[in-house]
Amino acid sequence: MKKVIYSFLRQLLFWILFFDFTRVVFLLYHFRLIVAEKIRLFDILGVFWYSLKLDLATVGYIMIFPFLLLVIQSIWSPRWFNYINKVYTAVLIFAYSLTTAGEMGIYSEWKTKLTYKVIKYLSHPSEIYNSAESGVFLFLLILLVFLFFAGFISYLKIFYLDIIKEKRNLVFTFVFLIIMPPLIFIAMRGGIQAIPINQSQSYYSKNNMLNLTSVNNFFNLYISIFENLPNFEKDPYIFFDQQKAEKLVAEIYRTPKDTTISILKTNRPNIVILILESWSADLIQDLGGEPGITPQFKELEKNGILFDRIYASGSRSEQGMASIFSAFPAHPVSSITVQPDKFVKLQSLPQMLKRQGYKTSFYFGGQLIYGNIKSYIFFNGFDKIMEGSDFPKNFFRGKLGVHDEYTLGYQLNDLSKEQQPFFSALFTVSTHSPWDQPYPKPLKWGKNEHEYINAAYYTDHCLGEYFKKARLEPWFNNTLFIVVADHSHNSYRNWDPQSKEYHKIPLLFYGNVIRDEFKGKTWHKLGDQHDIAATLLAQMKLRSDKLKWSKNLFNPYTPDFAYFSTEDGVGWIRLDSYFSYDKGTDYYHFLQIDPSIRDSILNEGKAYLQVLFSEYMSD
Repeated sequence: MKKVIYSFLRQLLFWILFFDFTRVVFLLYHFRLIVAEKIRLFDILGVFWYSLKLDLATVGYIMIFPFLLLVIQSIWSPRWFNYINKVYTAVLIFAYSLTTAGEMGIYSEWKTKLTYKVIKYLSHPSEIYNSAESGVFLFLLILLVFLFFAGFISYLKIFYLDIIKEKRNLVFTFVFLIIMPPLIFIAMRGGIQAIPINQSQSYYSKNNMLNLTSVNNFFNLYISIFENLPNFEKDPYIFFDQQKAEKLVAEIYRTPKDTTISILKTNRPNIVILILESWSADLIQDLGGEPGITPQFKELEKNGILFDRIYASGSRSEQGMASIFSAFPAHPVSSITVQPDKFVKLQSLPQMLKRQGYKTSFYFGGQLIYGNIKSYIFFNGFDKIMEGSDFPKNFFRGKLGVHDEYTLGYQLNDLSKEQQPFFSALFTVSTHSPWDQPYPKPLKWGKNEHEYINAAYYTDHCLGEYFKKARLEPWFNNTLFIVVADHSHNSYRNWDPQSKEYHKIPLLFYGNVIRDEFKGKTWHKLGDQHDIAATLLAQMKLRSDKLKWSKNLFNPYTPDFAYFSTEDGVGWIRLDSYFSYDKGTDYYHFLQIDPSIRDSILNEGKAYLQVLFSEYMSD
């Protein structure tokens, strides 16, 4: 029976070592890039440490079949069962070798890993051959053969154990069958933490080549295919001829005059973005909410500019990150942050501001692997990144991570020592279930959202303390604070998730850097959180034309509209009209439009979704 256990463990060890062997080959192939980019040996060695958890998760999936085979072999072990295992492993070794050789070929051109696109290209192998240099293609073919034989021969000679004529031991079989599946399952999800593992787990470096090398090929390809499988055959959101849709979107964004109202005292302020987890507009009294939930926010409004017609384009945190930092709206089916091959094509605020000499930082008390946010944040080159495990061990934590008062205080302490100008973002955590904040719950109403509004009361209290201390800092007078939600949340008003009210969120520009005549104003421009980027860049006299989905909210000539995505459709808002539409059922959940302009409004919203999703698919 020991042989069965040894066989399982040796096969597991083989895969871990084989994954690392292919990484060594990949890095050697790109040795010139390593030298050119002056990558340190210490950073390269990190590839093998930070890849381990994702490799174990991948091995968990791979070992399901060998485990079942070994269970049978512990009772009945004919010789031919060993051949089944060998063939299975040979196929997987060849497949992984193919992904490694393929990534070597495409990295120099695309700077990405193999993705779902390879499935499309494999249907036209002649195009692959014709587009590659003959010498490179031949070398990679030889490398594929080398990787396969090196892997398979070492597996047979060193790691594999034939199971022949095993004595029956039903007790062992039963124990093996009971104990191993939970362990395999834990490995597959990357541990017992709340959020299952994803590619973010392997991101650790400011050099993206090292991050991509660390990410397991099989795992990445699986995620890419899983996220895009529904759209392999056809883009589901085609409503018009593509040219017509693009023309409609261009007309939607048409701005007669490129100008802006300057609301800042300087065009190079420090910038701090505070991203509030799940804050609905219903938490804010001056956005229509009940009084008393966020009194500190209301105080901040007196020295800031409150936007009262802003919507979140999505309903998940990872969508909010791409919307705020890269001005890329959320869309149905998937999120662009979960696919590194796509988000590397996006421009972003941290990248653009770093080119202007800004020091950048990002703080979050929870786990950034959620929604693959970590890899997205790492790619965008923040100089300092702090997540839950990076904060001091004596900080009080809840189930999801470090409570807001501690992360806010930590960021504030760091900023007091930061080189100016700086761009710093902080993502709160406490307004997400399980509502275990270390603070009294004074609000006795709210019914089904009683816990939610009390969590918001706590975070609001933390904001009050944060700004009380921030005002004492010498850099405060030159700092613009942007307070915005990542997405909305069900509130005590229980709006329909398809309604515009459900998606409405707070957005506040705050600070002494705002000119006095604008302090305490409410701004009525209709827009989205992905409009923050263009709005901010216009104040800094920087171009935002590469952020095509973002519009300047301080330009009086900017058109008023807002968009939000649903699980399978679009919500579209104009000043006096709005609708939300589900493509799968061809059903309008809301349709509040003057009949005389009905068709034009419907066409706008559908064209917007079509062009947005087409861009997502094509990247």
